Amino acid sequence: MAKGYVKFETPAPVAQKALEAVKVGKDTGHIRKGTNEVTKSIESAKAQFVVIASDVEPEEVVMHIPMLCAEKNIPYCYVLTKKELGEAAGMAVPTSAVSIEKAGNAAEIIRDIAEALHMPLAGSKPKEAKKEQKEEPKKEEKPKEEKKAEKKAEAPAAGEAKKEEKAKKPRAPKKKKEEAAAPSA
Repeated sequence: MAKGYVKFETPAPVAQKALEAVKVGKDTGHIRKGTNEVTKSIESAKAQFVVIASDVEPEEVVMHIPMLCAEKNIPYCYVLTKKELGEAAGMAVPTSAVSIEKAGNAAEIIRDIAEALHMPLAGSKPKEAKKEQKEEPKKEEKPKEEKKAEKKAEAPAAGEAKKEEKAKKPRAPKKKKEEAAAPSA
């Protein structure tokens, strides 16, 4: 049964290529293993490719990873089991997710997987986003002298307002030292 976090079904040949990419990335590049490490890798935009196991329990453990990958334009795919993903990463235990930070000799494999899944490569931006960035008008900045003059004009006004507030507040009468020190009967 498909899990809720699995956004698409990865074809078996593509899943095998992903496991191969993890193995090659482990040997010739740099990978990060485990949900927490993969999340950090994605958020810092160091991940070039992410592989997620499809049999993770509870689902909430890896549910955020596909959304982060989509947000950062990092290609990802799913493999059937945590066990085979852990073995590909060179671990004796299963792992839920692996990110490839430095592909090494796996760069071409990752490119093939991204093309097969119709995903952008890590670091590339969609064409629409590039157009929007070009069309944004630049903010007009005031010269430093004008900014300083505005701050100086605001400072005395703020000081006067504080003085007025203090003058409006009623003061409580001061207790005499003798009354405070006298024992109560």
